[in-house]
Amino acid sequence: MEFGYSSAFSYALLAIAGIAGAYQLLTVAAGLQHLRRKRAAPPAMLPGISILKPLRGLDHGLREALESFASQDYPEFEMLFAVADADDSAIPVIHEVMAAHSSIPSRLLVIDADLPNRKVAKMAAMEAVARYPVVLISDGDILVPEGYLRAVAAELERPGVGLVTALYRARSNTFAGRWEALGISTDFSPSALVGRLIGVSEFAFGSTMALRLDLLKAIGGCRALGEFIADDYHLGRLVRERGLHIGVLKEPVETSLTAETWGEVWRHQLRWARTIRASRPDGYAGLPVANASLWGMLLLATPFWACGLLLLALRILAGAWLAKAVLKDPISFAFLVLQPFRDIWAFAIWICGIAGNTVEWRGQRIVLNRRGVIVTSSSSSSGAKP
Repeated sequence: MEFGYSSAFSYALLAIAGIAGAYQLLTVAAGLQHLRRKRAAPPAMLPGISILKPLRGLDHGLREALESFASQDYPEFEMLFAVADADDSAIPVIHEVMAAHSSIPSRLLVIDADLPNRKVAKMAAMEAVARYPVVLISDGDILVPEGYLRAVAAELERPGVGLVTALYRARSNTFAGRWEALGISTDFSPSALVGRLIGVSEFAFGSTMALRLDLLKAIGGCRALGEFIADDYHLGRLVRERGLHIGVLKEPVETSLTAETWGEVWRHQLRWARTIRASRPDGYAGLPVANASLWGMLLLATPFWACGLLLLALRILAGAWLAKAVLKDPISFAFLVLQPFRDIWAFAIWICGIAGNTVEWRGQRIVLNRRGVIVTSSSSSSGAKP
């Protein structure tokens, strides 16, 4: 039987859509695997933990986030904070939290950021004065649940685990920020779970990176990450290269997105895209194949339009389940209906991320080489919030 070009094209779309649909089912399987994991048993003795908080600027919800760490029910921990400017707007909040929890050992460092990655320079300064055998590095705006430190200590005791990280959901007070948060809960985090399901697990997230201090020093300390923009990914890679595994907490944590404009969201997402491309070019190249919304919408213009509708429904339902069941994201189903349009936005980001070596991050314009190494950086004029 002979087919015309349009017919052959339709069948090709159907085949790719089948792969994208299978990926959606794989995300559900990965989510189920994560939910069925038993929590790690608490260790006989809880190790002391040094919490490292590299900060810059007054992130939305900073006080609440820092309080969630300081109020943890854990026998022995300290909180270390580092900024690169004595006039940093986060400093008053840090002092307030330190005063409110004066029984917890804490220290604020104002450092000279002497590494290309200024965040890593702060991490290295805190590492140098950390007093406990476990260090936990976490971004400033991360809000954690009760029992978080105990869960980290327990996960780190699993046989073969060298580093512990955590999935995260996001919250925002703006529509643009919630649009970005939708992608984190229904695309980014599920892809991480799928990666672990199929054996790709050399990554960690800046939301939580906990490891033993002696291991951190053995891999060169934080300074070994100082030239890379994706310090979290490369820390995970260095741990995996030593034959150790990366554990993931069962309970997610939460980040706060401060983007007020679509331009800010676009620049943030483009930075992620180019960072992923530099860190894992093979994985980046395959991202569009899993974009069910893209292929579902294209199928709507073919004789297989019903399959397109089915694929779009599968995408929305799989995303909704993962957001609710795995990440406990209170996002409304009405907003989830916009998922296909967010996925098309993500495809546009992917296209723009193929080329270019410049990203904007924390008020800086950064030039990267092909390996994700920071070549140069300068102050950004885009008005991005630091």
